[in-house]
Amino acid sequence: MSQRLAEIGVDVHYRHTVGDNLGRIVPVLELALTRSDVVLMCGGLGPTQDDLTRESIATVTGRPLQSDAEAEQRLREFFARRGLTATPNNLKQATVPEGGRLLENTCGTAPGLLVEHDGKVLIAVPGPPSEMREMMRREVIPYLTERLGGRPMAVHARVLRFADIGESTLVAQIDDIIAEQTDPTVAPYAKPGEVTLRLATKAESAAEAAVRLDAMEARLRERVGGNIYGVDDETMEVAVGLALRQRGATVAVAESCTGGLIASRITDVAGSSDYFLGGVVAYANEVKQRILGVPEETLADHGAVSEPTALAMAAGVRDLYGADYALATTGIAGPGGGSEEKPVGLIYLAVADAAGTLCVRHNWPGTREQFKHRVSQYALNLLRKRVLGIEMER
Repeated sequence: MSQRLAEIGVDVHYRHTVGDNLGRIVPVLELALTRSDVVLMCGGLGPTQDDLTRESIATVTGRPLQSDAEAEQRLREFFARRGLTATPNNLKQATVPEGGRLLENTCGTAPGLLVEHDGKVLIAVPGPPSEMREMMRREVIPYLTERLGGRPMAVHARVLRFADIGESTLVAQIDDIIAEQTDPTVAPYAKPGEVTLRLATKAESAAEAAVRLDAMEARLRERVGGNIYGVDDETMEVAVGLALRQRGATVAVAESCTGGLIASRITDVAGSSDYFLGGVVAYANEVKQRILGVPEETLADHGAVSEPTALAMAAGVRDLYGADYALATTGIAGPGGGSEEKPVGLIYLAVADAAGTLCVRHNWPGTREQFKHRVSQYALNLLRKRVLGIEMER
């Protein structure tokens, strides 16, 4: 809902989640009407006793609920076509606060509501996502666009994606740009293995917005461009695919602690069969030996989680598939299994090509899910830099 509103230049200043209780919903609505021109509600339009959106709007506006004859007839016909009889609670969905109107629901039985009251607007849409999205598209957005005068100043955004730099370091390098920001705005966001900058501006056309966004992007690239790996939907797996495709190269992966996540992310990209040959999830040492050719003495002397094992896994899977490049991961995802010598979060990542093999070691404590995602992100970036010939840490 917020995304659709941004596209027509409507700023979402507040969000509130409230339970299905009239005594809680009404104060939230009263507060919302004191600080916003338009209040959108999602959910609570069904036939059950805890569907209280209609009643809440009626209470706040002082407009009694009344039945809409056409909507009631449509509901009766809907149930009749299915050999059923509409019950009183079903027909509740055909009621609307006095002076308001129902919004057609083409995907379900519960109509939406729109009430103009004291210069403000209350709009309610169904909770099921498919119904909500379609009602936003067909009813809400056209209404609000017309209310705005038909020429919305849409929000246009661009996301710059960064690797090999933390949020605090990135912000420190561009703190003056962030401090001076007016239009476009520049907002940093961080998650495990990645930092992004979201540039945003309001404009009547995409072309007008592009001029401003291009200028800000150029300024940021001049300052920190070496860490940008993608723009907008160019995720790390997309960036890797582009690099491999440009060079006509192929890749294979050998994964232990990531359990196939790297292969999954690579194959999330359409057309990845052009460069991805296959992978091996080698959890057991016996699989590392038999499938990837990791020497028994390597595992005995150094253990499964070690640099020699990671290097052997990468070289082995490259030979197995005849790939130009190979990635390997072996580590301790936790929460158990660690030791003083090899703590939870320890990871070895290796990349191999015709020039040889490279292994890096890190320790990233966190949840098992966080660990696996961060490792997959870092491994893919390691591959991207190897393919592009970017100098890497050792």
